[in-house]
Amino acid sequence: MDKLGGVNVSTGNSSVDRESFFQWGAYHHLDSQELRVLIPVILGVICVLGFAGNVTAMVVLLSNARRSKLSLINSLILNLTFADGLVLAFTVPFKATTFSRASWTLGWFVCKSCDWFLHSCMVAKSFTIAIMAKACYRYVSNPTKQVSIHYKTVMVILLFAWLLACVLPIPHWLFATLRMEGDVLVCVQVVPPSAHNFMSVYAKAYPLVAYCGPLSFALLYFWRAYGRCQRRGSKTQNLRTQLRSRKLTLMLLSLTITMATMWLPQWVYWVWTHHIMENEGPMPPLLLSLSSQLLMFSISLVNPLVTLSLSEEFRESYKDLWRRLTLRKPLPKPKQGPHTPTAQKSPSPRPETAGHPPVHWAAHSEESTTDRAPEPSAPVAESPTNKDGNVLPDVEQFWHERETGSLTEVNDPVPWEHQDLNEVKK
Repeated sequence: MDKLGGVNVSTGNSSVDRESFFQWGAYHHLDSQELRVLIPVILGVICVLGFAGNVTAMVVLLSNARRSKLSLINSLILNLTFADGLVLAFTVPFKATTFSRASWTLGWFVCKSCDWFLHSCMVAKSFTIAIMAKACYRYVSNPTKQVSIHYKTVMVILLFAWLLACVLPIPHWLFATLRMEGDVLVCVQVVPPSAHNFMSVYAKAYPLVAYCGPLSFALLYFWRAYGRCQRRGSKTQNLRTQLRSRKLTLMLLSLTITMATMWLPQWVYWVWTHHIMENEGPMPPLLLSLSSQLLMFSISLVNPLVTLSLSEEFRESYKDLWRRLTLRKPLPKPKQGPHTPTAQKSPSPRPETAGHPPVHWAAHSEESTTDRAPEPSAPVAESPTNKDGNVLPDVEQFWHERETGSLTEVNDPVPWEHQDLNEVKK
């Protein structure tokens, strides 16, 4: 049994070495007991946090799509988060399981499909970013033109990207197989002699089609879009639109750079195993093998964080979603303390008017003259009190004289109220 960078790989004999290409996707088994525990724990944390972030981002995008018209860029971001969620839900748990065990226990179907499914999702993300760059460039070139895109057009674009992404990694399905090496069952990629020439060409073309081509195309168009955003407009509305276009371009460019950087170690490992080892070169180190996988899975965790940190629209949508989720819960009832009133109390009446009906302004008018039409009644404002609730003496005397009608014109503090009455008497 030979070892690939500290990772056990069953090879059988030298003839199998010439026929087999052992990729990072082939499920290796770790010798170290510490690594068998540490790597699955790291993958578990990435899976849980990344899946929660991508599901939240999908909910935000879907809620925004229901309130407004569907845009192509938001649809592509939704497709990107959907692919990240698939990777975290259906690939990372199997990877963690295989790293924690010495033998393959997941069956023939998982061995055949898991690598193919992982590469399909990653290639779909790469194609989605390339299409997103073209859409961003068209939007930045003419941001004031509102183009309504039909649902059928969006579905056709996404379906074509996924179909091409599922076709490219088919050799991962065809050449994956289970083998018994001693008492250990392993899942490896075995290429028969009849397909050796095809696999040699495929090993060189696949990185160009899946990684180099789409991401180079995306970086080029994002750079052109950012250059257009730097041009200043003459109107204030154009300046605001260009500011928004610049922020959108920076966010999408950051997603592209993040994916290209974190996916690069895996392709270094791919070239090493398919070209250097094929020519009897040295084996790749264990650190490169493990770090390339962890970094690639971490892309699905970092993408929602980049979108949230650089997009103000996404931050507001996240806040709105959080408010809707929290407002559905019943508000906690306030605790009843010894000084907490249980019901709203009405103001206490003045001592001198307690037990008597309130005095209305209309009553004074009726006593003075019968020719004048009665005015709508209004209660007399209550006299102010001090902090202890007692009525002040001066105020009490004022209200008493006012209600009994013993106020004189000299001492009347509100002569305008009795001005009409005096004119009527005269």
